[in-house]
Amino acid sequence: LCAQATGQAAKSARTVVIAGVPDGLLHDDVMTDILMIHFQMSKNNGGDVEEVRYPTMKKGVAYVTFEDQEVVESVLKKDEHRLEDKRLSRCYPLKVTRYCENVFSSVTSVLNMSVFKDRFVLEDLIQELKKKSTALSFGPLQSNGHISVQGSFPAIQLLRDFLLLKAKSLSEEDKRGENKSRQRPKRRLQQHRHPTETSHFNHDADGEKQAVVLDTDIYHYMKCFFPRTFLVNDDVVISDVTDGDITTVYIKNAGSRSDAGQVLRVKEQIENRSMKLHNVLRKERIYFEEHGRDEKRRYQRVCESLKPYYPSVLIIPYGTHIDVIGNSSEVFEFTKEV
Repeated sequence: LCAQATGQAAKSARTVVIAGVPDGLLHDDVMTDILMIHFQMSKNNGGDVEEVRYPTMKKGVAYVTFEDQEVVESVLKKDEHRLEDKRLSRCYPLKVTRYCENVFSSVTSVLNMSVFKDRFVLEDLIQELKKKSTALSFGPLQSNGHISVQGSFPAIQLLRDFLLLKAKSLSEEDKRGENKSRQRPKRRLQQHRHPTETSHFNHDADGEKQAVVLDTDIYHYMKCFFPRTFLVNDDVVISDVTDGDITTVYIKNAGSRSDAGQVLRVKEQIENRSMKLHNVLRKERIYFEEHGRDEKRRYQRVCESLKPYYPSVLIIPYGTHIDVIGNSSEVFEFTKEV
């Protein structure tokens, strides 16, 4: 699973975003062919194209993935891209930008491994995780059993889900009475529980209480543009705890007569929305040139003046910078104008 995340990250580095594709003039397959030809031509600084994704969720936007990452740098260096083909009535200027994933690529989470110290060799367990999760960077194992993990949110989420499945299988073994001795031989891969998850794991089975771990930026975007995702009736209560890059959303029944399946449905709705947004959202960070109050206000005024032209872009101001979240092309244009 984590190897899959690594492959996806490598593919992203070989991908560019194309804006300005003439929409509705030709069949989608024909336009895809024209784009592929354009970006394979040497006069356009192109090279071998692995894939062209068109149409996409954003009108007039395509994604081109090259077989070699060096071609991306070459294509970006070209001053002007003009889409020309005998099947087009005229040439069309294209805007080519990097497919940025600096957005959710620096998430840090902390694993509490101390719960395994009586049953596992923690150092061996960490080495096993490092081999399975090559897309992640592991910090040193602390004396209290904590270890920090850094990488893309999807990669961390894959690791978390994998380890929770392992934990569930071991829990079921214990219930069947297979745990006959406290001094069992040390085993390798085991569960991962975030400190905020340890008391909620057993609630998953009956659906009375569920937890969804989200990227904090995704959570903010959902709250702003998809608030109905979190609007439920009086039978379900939703709360959240934000810890830096990670926000954990808790869903539970409000009363004993509540439908347990409703909690699961709300959880699934939040997860599905989160995954869809993860595939399309990007983020750029605008740092303040100075840290004075006037400088911050100036940046915020500029952002607010541009916001009506980019209605699907989320602006989050902080003390030293402003985060801009949205689809690749709009985020790029917005940041450039600011």
